[in-house]
This record gives sequence, structure tokens and C-alpha cells, in this order.
Amino acid sequence: MTFKKYYNYILSLVIMLLLGATAYAQDSDMEQPDFNAIKKEVNDPRSPYYYPTLIQKYNSNDTTMTDDEFRYYYLGYTFQEDYNPYRTSEFAHQIDHLYKQNKKLSVAEYENLVKFAKQTLDDDPFDLRQINILIHGLKGLKRYRDAAVWQYRLDHLIDAIISTGDGTTPETAWHVIYPNHEYIILNCLGMKGVDFVFVEPYYDYVEIEKNTRRIEGFYFNVKRILDVYAQKYCYEEGTEIEK
Repeated sequence: MTFKKYYNYILSLVIMLLLGATAYAQDSDMEQPDFNAIKKEVNDPRSPYYYPTLIQKYNSNDTTMTDDEFRYYYLGYTFQEDYNPYRTSEFAHQIDHLYKQNKKLSVAEYENLVKFAKQTLDDDPFDLRQINILIHGLKGLKRYRDAAVWQYRLDHLIDAIISTGDGTTPETAWHVIYPNHEYIILNCLGMKGVDFVFVEPYYDYVEIEKNTRRIEGFYFNVKRILDVYAQKYCYEEGTEIEK
């Protein structure tokens, strides 16, 4: 399913809930992830979702990657050694003074924008904001074919998140592997997150700016983020937590 179809589905679903509908048909393309199954697949060299294979396809600009492959690529990253859900790249801050979406930059500035965005993505391939900035820079340099490849990647990574639920309840929350992806998803839906509340045991509820649809907010499942952070970075004194 394309992002546009997800977008229309989600808005239709929310309107139904606001009108008091008691049942709806769950879209067959939306599925809560089974992380045990994902771990098995991305670590199995015989699997089509073996993680080194997915990395190779992604990095080779392969536009035949399926929705399922992008889903395993996104969610499966949480089982890779270098995954840190709260990481920030040392290169990201170098972009902030350059990136103004509605400002025309010089060729040299666009080149720096592209350079720093790529350095950031080499360090953190799932920094969706940097992918968007890179697309902007490539378009500024009239490198439209390269921009289209990165747009394809970004669209499918967004689709991978959206495919995990509908965000309207804790049980159907969207799964993200970085907290800032919550706000990026809302921006893609044309909404702006203004605040969030942590809902036990492992949900973020992001309140959104007042809107004509009277939608108040969406739920995100952050269990995998919390589990990995606890396993890798939190230790009780004298106790090693099993990875």
C-alpha cells in the first residue's frame, strides 16, 4: 500500500472513531510487528530478509526493494550492534545553519548541505530528517535523479512505520525505532506535534496542534526502544544484563 493510501485510510478511520463508530475493517496491509520473528529472519543467512542482504540492496539504490524488505530493514535495524535509539550524529549540527527549506542557497552552500547530510547518514542511516535535507540539497544542485532515489527510500521508510498500525489506540500504535520519528510521521500526515505524554507501560501519546478534523493525538509504541536501551546501556551495579 502506498503512503497516500495509508494517509487517506488513517484520516477516514479517525473520522469514524470521532463519529462514534464501534467497528471498522482493519486494513490487511497493517500489521503489528513480531520482533522475535524479525530477529530470526534478519539473522538467518538463508532468509530473504537477512540484514546484510537488505543493507546491500538499500545501498545499491535498488528500487525493486519490496514493502516487506523495507519493513524488515527498518525494524530489523534494532538487532544490529550499532543501533542506539538515542544516538545523535556529530555532523548533524553543521547543517542547521544552512538548511532553510524556503531559502535559495548558493551552489557551494547546497554542496555543503549534501556533504554534511551524507556524513550524518553514514553515521546514522535512519535519520529521516537528514534524508529530507539531502533531497532538498540534491534538488538545489539539479541532481534530480539522485534526489528521486533518496525520495524513494524516504517514502518507503515512512511506509514501513505506517504499516505497523494506525496510531489511534495503544493496541494499534505505530512502532518507531527513534523517538523523533514520531514527529516526522505526524509532519508527513500534515500535522504538528505539540506535546507528548508517556503512557504506561511503553507508549508515547503525542498531542497535535489544533486542527479542523478535531484529532487530538496519536499513539506510538516505544517498547523496542526501551528494551534495547535497557539491554545495551543500563546496568545495575554488579549485574550484567543479558543481550
